[in-house]
Amino acid sequence: MNTVQQTQRPSSAELDAADPLAAQRDAFYTPDGGQLAAYLDGNSLGRPLKATAQNLATFVEDAWGSRLIRGWDEQWMDEPTTVGDRIGEVTLGAAAGQVTIGDSTSVMLYKLIRAAVDSQPGRDEIVVDRDNFPTDRFIIEGIAAEKGATIRWVASNPASGVRTTDLEGLLGERTAVVVLSHVAYRSGFLADAQAITAMVKDAGALMLWDLCHSVGSVPLELDAWGVDLAVGCTYKYLNGGPGSPAFAYVNASRQDTLQQPIWGWMGADNPFGMTDSYTPAQGIRRFITGTPPVLAMQPLKDMVELIAAVGMEAVREKSVKLTEHAVALAEEMLVPLGADIVSPRNTAERGSHITVDHPLFGDVTRKLWEQGVIPDFRPPHGLRIGLSPLSTGYEELELGITAIRDVLAELL
Repeated sequence: MNTVQQTQRPSSAELDAADPLAAQRDAFYTPDGGQLAAYLDGNSLGRPLKATAQNLATFVEDAWGSRLIRGWDEQWMDEPTTVGDRIGEVTLGAAAGQVTIGDSTSVMLYKLIRAAVDSQPGRDEIVVDRDNFPTDRFIIEGIAAEKGATIRWVASNPASGVRTTDLEGLLGERTAVVVLSHVAYRSGFLADAQAITAMVKDAGALMLWDLCHSVGSVPLELDAWGVDLAVGCTYKYLNGGPGSPAFAYVNASRQDTLQQPIWGWMGADNPFGMTDSYTPAQGIRRFITGTPPVLAMQPLKDMVELIAAVGMEAVREKSVKLTEHAVALAEEMLVPLGADIVSPRNTAERGSHITVDHPLFGDVTRKLWEQGVIPDFRPPHGLRIGLSPLSTGYEELELGITAIRDVLAELL
């Protein structure tokens, strides 16, 4: 009699032992006193690097404390584009001169979407999906109200995300800009940015990608894909800290034809000329508005250099293995209790988090936080398990999902 031997998946301990990036976890700060048992929310706020505390202290004592106002002439005036170039090189697949950093994600989205609409007379439609992050949708609703523009809503499947087929019939000669998230904030669906960008450009419209949930976890090739515009935050997988400034990517071919709507002195051609009227700076600097948050840029520099040292391909490989392990553990522990995995099963269509639905997960999350197990909850029923590849281990992940199971079982 022939028997079929089942292939047993590696244990969490075995995966940690074989992880080529395991040593990187020691670079991150861990609180003392049992305050943190498992951190599964790196897709909302990344953990700080140990080096950041010392580097910030050095910045306060030297660049700020010793150089004072001289710092602007010596370095700080160029900080938004210098840091932007490094983010572009390491994580975005963007050549120099196309990325700047400084405002919040919301402000950056407003600037670029409004500039895209203003630049194309006769094109008065903005395309966005109904399941996009609220800020993206709210900003677009505000711009549509200001400009008398029409919003064309993409009715995609929230569990699978936006595909090229979802855009068929929505793009045309009136389309000004399409705004989509590269990785969906709920499901973690990873869109085919290259194919969608090509489709949008064929329609004569501009393509803007929200990269908040992909930058630093998924390799990006904005230049090669022909992306026009992109915005992303730096406090998730770039570990810049709470409220760290966002970045804007503007393809070099679009910089001279777009005029951002919030004119400020730092984006002027001669900031210290105190001129009577506004003349925009050349290149990417024209998308800057006010005085950049130099202090807030410092922490994310540390993470960008760590990513540069290991490479985005290695980060992505670890991310895929982590989410595969998370799906397997959720199937084993949570699905039998009535939970539903609503993230893509195909790793090529999944970012660095998964979402599991259950009507009790709001209550479960509150109890978990009290135990130092930190996932994320998104209404109505979604518990997100966010996995930052360089700071998250496999045993930590299993500990967290085991705790989710135990609390859910108590509440059933």
